[in-house]
Amino acid sequence: MGCVVAVLTVAQAWVLAVSISGVFAAAPGFEYLTRVPGSGQWPDLFPALAALAGIFGAKAALNWLNSLMAHRAAAAVKSQLRRDIVAARLADPLADRTSTAGLVNLTTVGLDALDGFYSKYLPQLALACTVPLITGIAIATADLSSAVIVALTVPLIPVFMALVGWTTQAHTRRRWRTQQRLAHHFADLVSGLPTLQVFGRARAQEIGLTRSEDAHRAETMGTLRVSFLSAFVLELLATLSVAVIAVTVGFRVVESGMSLTTALFVLVLAPEVFLPVRQVGVHYHDAADGMAAADQAFAVIDAAHARAQDASPSAASTNGAVLSARGLGHTYPGAASAAVSGVNFEVAPGEFVALVGPSGGGKTTVLNALMGFLTPTEGSLLLPDRERVAFVGQEPGMISGTIADNVALGDPGANDARISDALRRAGAPDLDAARPVGDDGEGLSAGERRRVATARALLRIDAGAQILLLDEPTAGLDATAEATLLRSLRGSGVTVVVVSHRPAVLAEADRVVPIGVHEEVSA
Repeated sequence: MGCVVAVLTVAQAWVLAVSISGVFAAAPGFEYLTRVPGSGQWPDLFPALAALAGIFGAKAALNWLNSLMAHRAAAAVKSQLRRDIVAARLADPLADRTSTAGLVNLTTVGLDALDGFYSKYLPQLALACTVPLITGIAIATADLSSAVIVALTVPLIPVFMALVGWTTQAHTRRRWRTQQRLAHHFADLVSGLPTLQVFGRARAQEIGLTRSEDAHRAETMGTLRVSFLSAFVLELLATLSVAVIAVTVGFRVVESGMSLTTALFVLVLAPEVFLPVRQVGVHYHDAADGMAAADQAFAVIDAAHARAQDASPSAASTNGAVLSARGLGHTYPGAASAAVSGVNFEVAPGEFVALVGPSGGGKTTVLNALMGFLTPTEGSLLLPDRERVAFVGQEPGMISGTIADNVALGDPGANDARISDALRRAGAPDLDAARPVGDDGEGLSAGERRRVATARALLRIDAGAQILLLDEPTAGLDATAEATLLRSLRGSGVTVVVVSHRPAVLAEADRVVPIGVHEEVSA
């Protein structure tokens, strides 16, 4: 479409040149401006005006269609990137490369800035390669010396664009880092506001937040200054280049070395040669924020792909085990020592196994490895299909809605009776399924959150899951609720692996696997 618009621009220039020169040729006293003497009659301008109207209409339609396709392409790319980021985070949920606040900022404001890249910068980059070539050839066919001037001056714009682009890129990356820091700071303040309020420190945080905001404002204004100044530089350079052509052509027309028609044709087309290249520099600033966000998005996505490719091969089961670890160990990035090492165990179908050990000994790390949340740096694992697994973490995730909505995540097709039964088996018969739950479990105590999550896991087992992984599921429960939950787990008939320190849980287990010591206890 850009090439067609360029051809229409050449036609537009020719119609204008012929029409205007025809008017002067017909005017008494101006015959010297053309090679062919005028007829002395005023030309009929209606065909020229009709041709110009058709050209303008076609260019407008093509520009509209080009903009429509560019925005659709941008929307498709942003949607795909957001899906890839979410998939990467789900594949590696424990990654600490991007905080929750940073991830939200990246997938919303950050990727929205890609509109400028895909709807403006990238199409303009293509036009900068095709339009100058088409219009340059048209000028060369009319006047070779003007084409030589264009060929000598056009390369100056990319040189200045590169210099401006390096400065803009540095400013934009610095501004993006400042914006991410502001997002992190604000999110941390919101999450810790209740604690700060209790200790009377909430008001004091205003100073730090104001500093982060001022830094973000300063970086944004600095980027805008570079953008405006760079646009001025490119406009000035293009204007001077066209002025050189205009002066040269003007002298040649006066000296009868060029016809008015040719001169007008060259003058109308000369700015069109520089315009697409100049617009690349202008739209670069629109794309800079999006490219900075895209770099971070690709870092998140590529890291997840790298982890998937580097994943340890699954161990072959030798005795029908559904879960097994052989020499399992893991060292977190940047850590001086391993979080856990030398873990060996196998879990048979239907077995109830408890993982015990001192705090910080790596029990949760082992459970996360069994869930596939992380890939161990040592040893090998036999992992189940995630579709067969129900999981209850230390801090179960909750959605805004009701308790029933959160329990039903285990089986979206469950009715009210099944949800109530799952709550009862989880040791929470007193919880009202219609009770509202705020964002991140607001309105529920820590023990209630665990019971809701356990009910959700039991519902998932009812829906076909065969393996249940739990991390301290009975913490915060009284003895009665704990006994009810353990009976439900034992009666489910599925394979259970639980991390716990509670004596009642350890007494119920078939085997106890110590993490961090070198012995195994049979129940």
